[in-house]
Amino acid sequence: MADRLLTVNQVAERLGTGIRFPRRLIEERRITFVKVGRHVRIPESAVEEYVSAHTVAADRPAARLGVPVPEGCLMAAKRKSRRAFGRIRKLPSGRFQARYPGPDGVLRAADQTFATTTDADRWLARKRIEMEEGRWLDPAEGQTTVRDWSARWLTAVSPQLKHKTQASYRSLINSLIVPALGDRELSSLRPITIVEWVGAMKTRGLSASRIRQAYRVLSQIMRAAVDDEMIGQTPCRGVKLPRMPQTEPHILTPLEASRIVRSATTPHDLLISLLAYAGLRVGEAFALRRADIDVSGGLVLVDENLAEANGTLVFDTPKSHQKRVLRIGPSLAARIGRHLETLPGGKDALLFVTPGGKPLRYNQWRKAYFDPAVTAAGLTDVTPHDLRASHGTWVADRYGVMTAAHRLGHSNASVTTRHYARPVAGRDDQVAEAADSWLGGHDHERVERSRRDDEGDGPAGAIERR
Repeated sequence: MADRLLTVNQVAERLGTGIRFPRRLIEERRITFVKVGRHVRIPESAVEEYVSAHTVAADRPAARLGVPVPEGCLMAAKRKSRRAFGRIRKLPSGRFQARYPGPDGVLRAADQTFATTTDADRWLARKRIEMEEGRWLDPAEGQTTVRDWSARWLTAVSPQLKHKTQASYRSLINSLIVPALGDRELSSLRPITIVEWVGAMKTRGLSASRIRQAYRVLSQIMRAAVDDEMIGQTPCRGVKLPRMPQTEPHILTPLEASRIVRSATTPHDLLISLLAYAGLRVGEAFALRRADIDVSGGLVLVDENLAEANGTLVFDTPKSHQKRVLRIGPSLAARIGRHLETLPGGKDALLFVTPGGKPLRYNQWRKAYFDPAVTAAGLTDVTPHDLRASHGTWVADRYGVMTAAHRLGHSNASVTTRHYARPVAGRDDQVAEAADSWLGGHDHERVERSRRDDEGDGPAGAIERR
């Protein structure tokens, strides 16, 4: 009986392989074949002979089932079991390296080697899940240095910052962040790195305020790196910062503030009055212009602030961009009106300037005009900011925190209560007296008003309803 001639496809099917395997057998002349015209055929007996010669030992997995496995079939099985994601190779050191293709198709090596292929497989599996869930980060991005990223971040956020804030951030980055961490890669920073950095600044004797400012800037820089998917999480977490010393503002009485005003020279008495009786910030008072004053209406428009950044005076919006219109007393409005009559220039002319007509600088103004007025008034340890805090306390005590927040230019009343409004001396005694009256079933406010009327004080002396 003539031997049957098989095509390459039939041989591949008989062996359970792809067609490339029998073709390779032919090319390497490892199996008998004949040419029929332009085609190559393999005798069926040659295939059976090859299978018989290359059947694996009985302890192989397939052989345990009683099925002979040719060498070609075993190789095909190996190809079919190749991992679906990534590659693993053994290094000369005996450890294993895992590599995987990113979304861009570029093959990337793991940032560590593994003792076993099982460990490498687990790492690849986690990496694949990260990519499928959209949590994968390009390791190359994390290799950006703190120096480069902080410079890029500051350039990006500067247009939204006030000039003084820009200068402050730049100073903190250049003096405290870059010298210590500038050459570190973003991905190499850990919370312990930040703890050590904070500790080093404290050891150098930096103030708690300066340390906290530097940390806040670094925290913003690292948060931006997380948002830009350069690192997985910020290292600025769980870091204990030095506590700020608890300093209370010097709250003056209205009469004490009036003594400072009367002791000041003209027109700086008006400037001090605006701090104490309108609650302006010093920079807001320095930036007032003729066009901001409505004398007849007794109104002041606060829409500008004069700040000093690295020795340069800059006109900008008020803090937190809180523009506001304030009403001032008739007597103060009249005095400002008389000052405006003597003021040269047009509607943009500044109300308060140096003898040479230049904008005021805080330190020079305080030394030349404010501190002498405080001394002449018989007071000590008073700052311009204390007048603003005193105004907030007076207003909050009589007219409520929300009114005080508006006059001080706070977008959130909690800032007013936290930093400005303070209990007025004697109020606790009045509350205790009222509570005792309530306990007895009396309306303390009505009784108090009646008592004051009997004493001739009139309704103005009563405790006002808040």
